Amino acid sequence: MNVDKCLNLTERHISGLLLAVCGLRLGFLFANNLDLLGDESYYWDWSRQLAWCYYSKPPMVAWLIGLVTRLGGDSTAMVRIPAVLLGTVFLGYFYATCQAFYGQRAAALGVLLILAMPFNVLANILMTIDPPLDCFWMMAVFYLRRALFDGKQRAWLWAGLSTGAAVLSKQVALFLPVLLLVFLWQDPIRRRYLKREFWLYLVPVIFCLLPLILWNQQHDWVTLAHSQSHFDVTAQQGLSLAKRLQQCLEFLLLQCLLVTPIIAVLSIVLAAQLAFRFNRQSAQIRFLLLMGPLLLLAILVLSTLQKVHGNWPTPFYFTTLILLCGQWQAGHWQTLINRGWQLGMGMVTLTYLLPLLMPVVVPVFGWQNSQLDPLARMHNWRELALSVDAYRQKTPTSFILVDGHRYLTSELAFYLPDHPKVYRFEKTNLVYSQYEVWPGAIEQLGKTALIISEQADNAVSPALKAAFTRVTPLGMVELADKSQHYYMYQAEQLRYWPPIHN
Repeated sequence: MNVDKCLNLTERHISGLLLAVCGLRLGFLFANNLDLLGDESYYWDWSRQLAWCYYSKPPMVAWLIGLVTRLGGDSTAMVRIPAVLLGTVFLGYFYATCQAFYGQRAAALGVLLILAMPFNVLANILMTIDPPLDCFWMMAVFYLRRALFDGKQRAWLWAGLSTGAAVLSKQVALFLPVLLLVFLWQDPIRRRYLKREFWLYLVPVIFCLLPLILWNQQHDWVTLAHSQSHFDVTAQQGLSLAKRLQQCLEFLLLQCLLVTPIIAVLSIVLAAQLAFRFNRQSAQIRFLLLMGPLLLLAILVLSTLQKVHGNWPTPFYFTTLILLCGQWQAGHWQTLINRGWQLGMGMVTLTYLLPLLMPVVVPVFGWQNSQLDPLARMHNWRELALSVDAYRQKTPTSFILVDGHRYLTSELAFYLPDHPKVYRFEKTNLVYSQYEVWPGAIEQLGKTALIISEQADNAVSPALKAAFTRVTPLGMVELADKSQHYYMYQAEQLRYWPPIHN
């Protein structure tokens, strides 16, 4: 695949390329037969009860899903359409930002690089929190650049609105105003913006943040507690050096799979090189470093202290890639970057072909029910819903109750034909999902439930069993690939709903 030819085409037809990518992804959504991920169905269930915040995340993902499904219905493809549209907007802003820093040729390379990364495919097809975060983060960087280096006064407000939307997408976006404050403080030429413009930027951010704070104040700060649980470094204080290095290597390996090996390594090396000489860099490079690469290095260090999720550093790669394009434009690492793009295109092509390849590959290599099947979490939910619905049809029950994981709860709610409200029982009586934040099945007192349990010992949780007058086993559902068993019970006359302790 000739890099120069692709660059020439991208330069001349950037709008056409973005539309073609959008069309390809929309076609993929409607053509594949992949079920929703657990997170996707979970956020869809949120969208049926719109709020200012939720247990683990701000509300943007639920708002977007709710908007689209209310217009187009509750189908798998409709849930995912916002991801495709946001991804197209993201690409436009990424191109414009890269062009503003390093010119049209470098911007064309930047778009080709981002399109050659598997994480960009996933983040723009699966409707999780990543598509809105990535889009609004990139918009914020674009408008901040215009405000800081082009002197556009109105851009401060647009940057604030974009940052506010990013904060409504994921808490990590709060780094944006903090890092902007650091940049302004250390830049003597632009420090004057702290007197007025910075506050013009900050007002929309605070406006978007306030509802999240008020909601959490009314719900015992559950989102804050959940976020803090991701950074429990003390829990791993006893880990050996070898185990910490293993965690770091696992994180790096995952980045190589999501970003592609060559570009992931170059991104980390470049971030370290420029950060080491931070004070000697130009203002534009310092700005780009603060908006991503320094956070990427921080995540790398954090991976030696605790387990880090692979998608955490996703928005930190954007300005890192822009810096990488600047290096390429200056004649550095051109061969490596070109090879990285070619390898990435192969990995992205493979990613799109997975729905066709995995049904053949998995049985041949015996990967059934293993983590080696990347699509395992997007199968069997429709099949399970059909089996559960069959029990509903022959058993007189008023509501459905899950004694198991939140994903089982939300997937059943989505794939059962009538999209019923499905309740979840948490055996610890603690808040571990949005289902415990909601009031539970209090409105179903005196009614009979169909309970679906994941417990292998064929028994409902004792605390849940005690809440009904009688619980009768109905049978077991075994999926076609025998990957999981689910147990059905009829539970008569709910006497009370077990209390939840925060």
